[in-house]
Formats: sequence, structure tokens, C-alpha cells
Amino acid sequence: MNTAVKVVIVGYPNVGKSTLLNRLAGKREAVVHEEAGVTRDRKEVQVEWCGRFFTLVDTGGVDASDRRAMAKQVRAQVEAAIAEAALILLVVDGTTGFGPGDEDLARIVRRSGRPVILVVNKVDDFGAADIVTSEFHALGLGDPVPVSALHGSGSGDLLDRIVDRLEDRFVLADAVRREEMRVALVGRPNAGKSSLFNRILGEERVIVSAQPGTTRDSIDTLVEVDGEAVRFVDTAGLRRPGKVEEDVEYYSRTRALDAMNKANVALVVVDTTVGLTEYDLTIVAEAMKRRCACGLLLNKWDLASLDLEDLRWRLGRKTTLKPPFLATSAVTGRGVGDILPLVRHLYGLYVSHISTRELNRFLQEVAARHPPPSVRGKRLKMYYISQPGTAPPRLVVRVNDKRLITRPYAAYLENELRERFGYHGCPLVIQFKGKKQ
Repeated sequence: MNTAVKVVIVGYPNVGKSTLLNRLAGKREAVVHEEAGVTRDRKEVQVEWCGRFFTLVDTGGVDASDRRAMAKQVRAQVEAAIAEAALILLVVDGTTGFGPGDEDLARIVRRSGRPVILVVNKVDDFGAADIVTSEFHALGLGDPVPVSALHGSGSGDLLDRIVDRLEDRFVLADAVRREEMRVALVGRPNAGKSSLFNRILGEERVIVSAQPGTTRDSIDTLVEVDGEAVRFVDTAGLRRPGKVEEDVEYYSRTRALDAMNKANVALVVVDTTVGLTEYDLTIVAEAMKRRCACGLLLNKWDLASLDLEDLRWRLGRKTTLKPPFLATSAVTGRGVGDILPLVRHLYGLYVSHISTRELNRFLQEVAARHPPPSVRGKRLKMYYISQPGTAPPRLVVRVNDKRLITRPYAAYLENELRERFGYHGCPLVIQFKGKKQ
């Protein structure tokens, strides 16, 4: 469980909730776009202010008059977030004034019994702030706090108000913060990432729909399993760059790739009804490029299956990473219980360290079995190998002249390392250093 209290942002569509989250967090965490309804799931970020940590939760816009299925799912997510809230920020739009949607949300907030701060956003002229905010007193939620999330005006005062309201519940900045495994669920649109995400967590954490592109942002949740902290991140579906048609899709893709940059482990979700595609392999390559361990979840196994021997052959031929794979079904639950052991295995490889003695025994054996090449009459000599770093494993091979290293021999050495020490699915950083270095 997350030890920080949750401060939940709610409001009508397009009142600037995601912009406010980015402003209070001090970085661009949520996708922001002029199109209403971009945020659909709950987006959580850690915020520190005056030595206090808390979790800020962005939610989708609630319009009680919208009867579409997607709008109902968004409202359910908002109500779930409110149920976990220590404090609610009800955001209204100062440029459009008091509206019926604000009253509907105020009713939901009052019914929850949670403490609330009424935030009037888009107040660009603070000289007229009293005039702009006065009509919102009718909501009966106390004195409104004027802010401009876009320009930052009033954000410090709002953060001070948050700290004051929940002073006794904050985790102090000098408290011990545990190391956590970060796991990104990535893949093509509609591969079933969000369904698997919800199945792993055992709750409807993100909105699931048959419509591709339902998830717009990277949604993360911290869970505790047998005393270990694991942060799972559900990401938007990755399309080929040439097929990204909307601005929102572009930013969603950027967020998904950024999630892999921050992850220790990437689980690539493959739609078995479509099969393993070239773009799935491209996503595996992206994970390797971003230096996170990688495994494949063959999802929708209840609808279709793949030839596992052919799959193993293709992965071995197409990728040096050779990621392990697992057959899963978010519908039946098949393989879901094996996902966490797979994560632990990959993370264990990611942070593993091999003794210098064991590495050098390995180096002698591979050199004897397949002697280093000669280049222009000069033969490569490998003196010793060591591992100075982990996460991912970093290996340094001392040689007589690094210019004698050929691409095929470097690939041979990497493949032998993977086979010998079981580094399948884990990136390896191998550096060759000459005498003069």
C-alpha cells in the first residue's frame, strides 16, 4: 500500500484538472489537450511540498448529463478515487462561471463526507479574483481558492492550504522510502493491457473498452506483495509513428515510451488473436534500447493460441534479448498468478552481480572454444572481465586493442553470456577497453 495520503482532483470536463496536476507536481505528468475528455483513468503522481509527501490523483471530467457508456465508466473511476481520498480538490472554471455540472459534482463531494477545497481555475487577473470567485460560494464548500494552473498564479497558496488541511497525515520527507520495482505494461492498442492491469490488481483500476486507444495516459499503482513494493504502470497503446493521427495520440505515445525509460521491467502484451507482429518485436527492441528487462505476455489465450516453438525460434532469430514469455488471459485469469514471479525473476537478473572469478572462468572457456579473430594480422587478446555495475548489468572486458573487436565476435560473446548466466530478457551493457584506457 502507498503510505502517502491521496489528494484527489475532480471537476467538470475541460476545467483544467490535468494542467493543475502538472503545475502542483512541478512537471508534465498528465496529458493535456484542448479537447475535452482526454483524461479518462486515474493518474497518480507523488508531490513534495515543504517537506511533506502526498499523492495527487487526476481524474476524468464528470458530466452527469452524459449517458454514454464511457462517461459512466469515467464517473465510476472518479467515485472510486473519492472513496480513497484524504482530501478532494473540486476544480471549477472561472472563465465560464457557475454551472449545473459544478452543482452535480458538489453534491457528489458532499455525499462522500471527505474534506474538500474548492479551486477556481483560469483566474488570470488576480485583481478581480474576488469578483470571479464570489458566485461559487453558492456551492457551500467554503472559501474558493483562485488559481491559474496555466501560469502558476496561486498554486503555492493552494499547496499551503493542502498541507494545512492534512498536516497530521503527511509522511515526512525524512521518512524511509523503500526501493520499488517499476513495471511497465506496454504493447499495441487493444492488446488487453488494461484488462490485465486490472486483473493483476484485483480491482477496476482503469477503464477497459473494446475501442482501441481507451487508455490515454500512463496510469501507475503501487502494490505490496510479500513485503515487496511493486509499481505497475499501464500505458497507452503504441502505434507505429506514421499511424499516430492525433495530438493526444502523440503525447500518449511519448508517455508510454517515457514509462519504459523509468521502468526496471517492461512486459510487452501481445494479442494472440493477431499473433506476434513485427511491431511487437519493435516494442521489445524499444525496451532493450531503454535498458529495462523485458518479458512477453501472450494475452487472450482463451481466444487463440500460438505455436510456442515457432515463437521461441522467431524471438531467438529477431532479438538478442530473447525475452521469456507467458500465456495469459485477463478474462479467465490464466497465467495471471505467474506474472509477479516473472517480474521478480526479471528484476533479479536486472540487479544481479556475478563474481569476477566466475566471469573470468567463463571468458577463458569461450576464448578456448572460439578464439578471438585476427584483424590485419593482429589478434585480439582478452585479458580479463569484471562487472562494475548493475541495473542493468554492466560488464567491462579488458583487451589489447578495442579496434580489433568485430561485431560478430561481440555478438558471440553476448550470446554466450546470456546462455551461461541465464540473462534472457535482461539488457547487458558490455564495454571493451584497451590497454591505454
